[in-house]
Amino acid sequence: MKPGDRIKVFAPATVANVACGYDILGFAIDFPGDELIMELTEKKGVEIVDIVGDGGVLPRNPLTNSASVAIMDYLNYIHADFGCKIWIKKMMPSGSGLGSSAASAVAGVYAVNMLCNEKLTKHEMLPFLLNSEKVACGSAIADNVAASLFGGFILVRSYEPLDVINIPVPEDLWCAVINPQVIVLTREAREILPKEISITKSVRQGANVGGLIVGLLRGDYDLIGRSLIDYIAEPYRSKLIPGFYDMKEAAIHAGALGSSISGSGPSVFALCKGEETARKAGNAMKAVMDKMGIEANVYVSKVNPTGPKALPFMEE
Repeated sequence: MKPGDRIKVFAPATVANVACGYDILGFAIDFPGDELIMELTEKKGVEIVDIVGDGGVLPRNPLTNSASVAIMDYLNYIHADFGCKIWIKKMMPSGSGLGSSAASAVAGVYAVNMLCNEKLTKHEMLPFLLNSEKVACGSAIADNVAASLFGGFILVRSYEPLDVINIPVPEDLWCAVINPQVIVLTREAREILPKEISITKSVRQGANVGGLIVGLLRGDYDLIGRSLIDYIAEPYRSKLIPGFYDMKEAAIHAGALGSSISGSGPSVFALCKGEETARKAGNAMKAVMDKMGIEANVYVSKVNPTGPKALPFMEE
């Protein structure tokens, strides 16, 4: 570990909430995601050299960028006598509902930890990422950052103390995600939600969370589908997504187990049994957006089991 050491890292996008699991469920997908290059420096602190793919909207100030905030927290925690430079490549837009700010931060913390010879475990890195999410969207929520960091399908069982659990998924579970080219900001999507919900809705939502987890553990695809019902966020956030219910209906008609909003939107996901059905569901949702004249990208993936990974530097 010395000045000049470099690493390139990819961190995956995520689907958070997963219908019934508001702020407590999430899973990683293979693509899209963010890439980050880090180089250690003698000078303390974090310098953001460049960000590409964001259209110039993300902060270059290291005190307000989610990636650099997480990295600085890490460096302060280990009492580092060095700093770093970072280059960020965004491969999904802010406000996509795919954990954009989380992926950048995860890539940054994973990169610095690798350069520091894996000084900390992933569980020890998670608090730095919660702070970065608070900077990015105003809420220190773990569903996106934990899913991107740990990979797989995660449950945030508790925040105090922080307790994140990985849930096994059946082998043939696939996901189609469509990202319409409209922006829904996380802060606004949280503000639109009611401050209180009824006991009846709470019971129904809790039952669906339990059903979804049991379905995943047993490989019971029908139970997974029956459990993908959201009584808390979807009825309100769906108003921010053009054609949401048409996309949801199209995905289910194409064979999806169920469909709902990814994170705070506007992305919409559909869980499916098998790759072929997932591709059909993705195409069906894309057809709805095409009909409305809205550009959209579709991603089809299994649940990403690994989270972030180091990438080779390719010769230019």
